[in-house]
Amino acid sequence: MATPKSFPSAITILMGVIVLAAVATWLLPAGQYNQLVADESNAFVITTATGEVPLPFTQQTLDSLGISVPLEKFSNGDIRRAISVPGTYHSQPQNPQGLLAIMQAPIKGIIDTIDIVLFILIIGGFMYIFNATGAMVKGITALAYTMRGQESRLIVVLTLVFSTLGASYGMDAESLVFYPLLVPLFLAAGYDLLVPLAVIFGGTTLGGIAAFSNPFSTIIASNAAGINWMDGLYQRLFFFAIINGVLITYILRYAAKVRKDPAASLVAQIDGAVKPPYDITIDSLATPPPLDLKTKLLLTIYVLTFVTMVAGVVLLDWWTLEMSTLFLGSSLLLGVITRLGEKAFVEEFIKGAASLLSVAFVVGIARGVTIVLNEGHVTDSVLFYTASLMEGVSPVFFILLVLVFFLVFTLFISSTSGMAVLTMTIMGSLAIIINIPGREIVNAYLYGMGLMLFVAPTGLILPALAMVNVSMKVWLRFITPLLLVLFVLCGLALVIGIYW
Repeated sequence: MATPKSFPSAITILMGVIVLAAVATWLLPAGQYNQLVADESNAFVITTATGEVPLPFTQQTLDSLGISVPLEKFSNGDIRRAISVPGTYHSQPQNPQGLLAIMQAPIKGIIDTIDIVLFILIIGGFMYIFNATGAMVKGITALAYTMRGQESRLIVVLTLVFSTLGASYGMDAESLVFYPLLVPLFLAAGYDLLVPLAVIFGGTTLGGIAAFSNPFSTIIASNAAGINWMDGLYQRLFFFAIINGVLITYILRYAAKVRKDPAASLVAQIDGAVKPPYDITIDSLATPPPLDLKTKLLLTIYVLTFVTMVAGVVLLDWWTLEMSTLFLGSSLLLGVITRLGEKAFVEEFIKGAASLLSVAFVVGIARGVTIVLNEGHVTDSVLFYTASLMEGVSPVFFILLVLVFFLVFTLFISSTSGMAVLTMTIMGSLAIIINIPGREIVNAYLYGMGLMLFVAPTGLILPALAMVNVSMKVWLRFITPLLLVLFVLCGLALVIGIYW
């Protein structure tokens, strides 16, 4: 992923945020809310300034504490961590954090998120081994050639494929491999360079907006917010279908216009007669053989892995241990089927884990910010004063403000996992206090980041533009009307969601 040289990395930004968090512990008053948690035996325990007190595991207990959350959210594991009890904020002795605390914060953060860190590394190993089999490239190549002459249908199918890959596991930089294959196909059909860009980059990025099982955004954000990532799954699937319909319609209309009149191409109007940065034509590409049995089996294993993950969470209460075990087992199965060999398997798996090591570090370092604030006794102070400012503000206005917040901050932190761990602990607690479903806070994060990543220079747009030799000006001219429509749809979805 290309990042402008003048812009610091996500890790550097997060270390700067840790420093700011430490400074906040010297400036902000210390305080804390009483904390309510459901223990493993389905009993409530409230922690106050004087100690822990057991409470009946009933809806009446929640109502008496002013917590407008259904009891089943605790009993079925949708809420997994302690939540702040409204109206119980009290002062605490100040505990300002110094240089040693700053240095220890990222290490403590990694320790605190070790289950997520290992989950990320194992997924990296799984995806690297799967990509090394070539099954995904073979599958999409076969699909593309099968549908030659039916390019309008190909736009529909491929956009859905890339969007699903983005929503299911967060396909990102891996999509770059498909440009040399699909650009010649679409050019030969009479389209311009924007069409394959919109299908590949637009599809994968759109998938991030309604990511239904993306481990790097939805699962991590829900975990940090203290809710089950399955909470809101059906709404996201429904929204996924809606926005895909919007994107596909938008691309098809533009593609048809360009095919009918090449002068209508935004690329031709703004960039002129440009060509992709690689010398390749549709006729020079070898026609791929039909998918063999092994490739079909590998693709089936890939799909079943994610289906099993969802089924395990829904039916068997799986979490990071079980999900990590699933991806490790699937990796081993792929290795056996492809006869990779013990040494080659280990090398490839480690390479895959290493490819996501920076993502894992970002998650840990981001949690370090929360640790500094917690140990400085100011996390709840931030919650208290923010909730005070929001007092009287309608839930609709608040959730739209959260959407705008993530839109803006994605320009500085484009890592979905880093943003989730950095913000969701406080946002999730604030949602309880203001009486907004935690899933809508997660959705606001997904929508805001997803929308901004269409144009954020710290995201994948610059390398994607380089793959088709199209300028940012062309892309902005093309995508801006669509983004305005998507922004309105995201806002409406959030508003409807808080009253669902």
